[in-house]
Amino acid sequence: MQKLYPNRYFDKKEDIPFQTYYERGYRGVIFDIDNTLVPHDSPADQSALRLIRHLKEMGFQICLLSNNDEKRVESFNEPLQVHYIHKANKPFRQGYERAMEVLGTNREHTLFVGDQIFTDIWGARRTGIFSILLDPINPREEIQIILKRIPERYVKWNYRRRHNLKKGEFDKEA
Repeated sequence: MQKLYPNRYFDKKEDIPFQTYYERGYRGVIFDIDNTLVPHDSPADQSALRLIRHLKEMGFQICLLSNNDEKRVESFNEPLQVHYIHKANKPFRQGYERAMEVLGTNREHTLFVGDQIFTDIWGARRTGIFSILLDPINPREEIQIILKRIPERYVKWNYRRRHNLKKGEFDKEA
């Protein structure tokens, strides 16, 4: 079960202490898109644009890693202008490894941020990347994702119990 636990668990992307991670030597951030940066199937919004701009100014290299097709990922990325990989086949390692290659980073200097345990987090953990789990932005999702959310609740419950977090409480420290 520990292979499914994220390294950190935050409520939303704005809670992640990116400055602290940068100071610790992280230089690349790989993001999932849907329900991590924006609601499912939404275009890049002002919140995502601000975050990506801020991370670039800080010195981070950014790559979007998505199981979506190229049309979705390319259109999402248009205003962001970062690296991206579509049809990444998460949770398999190859997409994460390709992302680090395009970023010019390695496992020790890369963060991954996503909302799904059985694709995003498990893949990052299998690859050896520091993983950050966010709660999904919007509960309206496709049926195959809704079904995965059921066992995810158990993993999240165990994670909170192991880290002495109460229900609704998230990690506060990096």
